[in-house]
Amino acid sequence: MLIIPAIDLKGGKCVRLMRGDMNAETVYGDDPLAMGRRWVDEGAEYLHVVDLDGAVSGQPVNAPAIAALCTSLSIPIEIGGGVRSVARAEELLALGVDCVIFGTAALAQPAVVEEACRRFPGRIAVGIDARDGKVAVQGWTETSGVEAVALARQVESYGACRIIYTDISRDGTQQGVNVAATKAIATAIKIPVTASGGVGSLDDIHALRRSGVANIESVIVGRALYTGAVRLADAIAAARANQER
Repeated sequence: MLIIPAIDLKGGKCVRLMRGDMNAETVYGDDPLAMGRRWVDEGAEYLHVVDLDGAVSGQPVNAPAIAALCTSLSIPIEIGGGVRSVARAEELLALGVDCVIFGTAALAQPAVVEEACRRFPGRIAVGIDARDGKVAVQGWTETSGVEAVALARQVESYGACRIIYTDISRDGTQQGVNVAATKAIATAIKIPVTASGGVGSLDDIHALRRSGVANIESVIVGRALYTGAVRLADAIAAARANQER
């Protein structure tokens, strides 16, 4: 299982939100590139970056920080937040982004996501963020009536390469990943799934592996890394050791 550190950008700073609330932020640094280099130095093999301002506005607000991360770091990066068009996906891929994440557009503009998947096979992921199993959009400020599992099946049919599933009620809490909900998504589709939201200890990594679902291939870790509750090197070691059992 791959451990993926998260960098969430708001106002040019590295922040973590509590349950997706844009007004409940903790700032962990004002230099995203320095934060990215920190995770690389500590052994990260992949990085998850979200433009939180962009997710709400639908525009690439933190573009300079994203460009710096893409052009300066030696590991692959996936970018999400405010990606609403094929043109924006193309811009990010031209910067050197490994994978572009569509979120709101998967529900509001499915034809855009389908076209992006067709034009950039293997490079388009979909972030599905849910409250009580229902998909949230617009930077988590609105909750739809669409079931997360149904959307996962739909975007798989478009050709999405991966689903990043977040239980918003767990995100930023360090109270544990919603393994059952993540498993429900993963068993409904065949493409890989990244678990996100709530990692608080190494036990969460082991719990995901014990779920027995092979396509839960990675987990995003955010606040727990920033608070020191989880050390990146330990998380990587735990994921690899657990996989070998």
